[in-house]
Amino acid sequence: MLTYPRIDPVLIHFGPVRIRWYGLMYLLGFLLGYLLLRKQIREGGFRITLDQLGGLTTALILGVILGGRLGYVLFYDFSTYLHHPLQILAIWNGGMSFHGGLIGTLVAGAIFCRREALSYLHVADRVAVVVPVGLGLGRIANFINNELVGRVTDLPWGMVFPGYGDLPRHPSQLYEAFLEGAVLFTVLWLLRRRLAARGALLGLFLVLYATFRIAVEFVRQPDPQLGFLLFGATMGQLLSSVMLAAGAWLLATARRRGA
Repeated sequence: MLTYPRIDPVLIHFGPVRIRWYGLMYLLGFLLGYLLLRKQIREGGFRITLDQLGGLTTALILGVILGGRLGYVLFYDFSTYLHHPLQILAIWNGGMSFHGGLIGTLVAGAIFCRREALSYLHVADRVAVVVPVGLGLGRIANFINNELVGRVTDLPWGMVFPGYGDLPRHPSQLYEAFLEGAVLFTVLWLLRRRLAARGALLGLFLVLYATFRIAVEFVRQPDPQLGFLLFGATMGQLLSSVMLAAGAWLLATARRRGA
């Protein structure tokens, strides 16, 4: 059994001002994503100007934050936020939905591409390549925040998480950081020049993320306010199943669309 490293969720205190790991990971994810998109522009694979990239980045940040928070409220804890609506604004306490953030970025990206007369799938492909960087950092923040813990396990790397009883649990946040972050980014980055058909990289991202998420959910503790849902699946598995189907369709039809 491993010891859970009790890391203070607040990195730095400045009087009443607190800088939290959770927010810092988001900022770092946005910064690294922007730099990696710039690299794709320099390589010639991303056909967009630097001015347009700045506007796109702003739109995507808004999509992630608004979509992620509203997704969590609607998908995971609607009744609580219905009675305490002001808590919707307290994003520093955690409570962001990846699937909501995905919807938010897809909508924000669509609006931006229409305004700038850009190919939506071309832009989505290039953004999909860098998204896993933010996902991996976000899961590390979940680990530091002592949230989204795994189910009880007798494996030697199980951890006793404070507030979740005395039995060791899967560090499922770290599983997701590795699979949704490191592995997914590596695959997409290596294939960014080979999968030229519009929608192929986005489709691969959706398929791989959904596969990893569905698998990890089998060892992740279901959200207590939801438990198990249809056919004993978790909310994460149900939402990821829709992603899986959409990604498979994009991959199957990519060759028709061409570059």
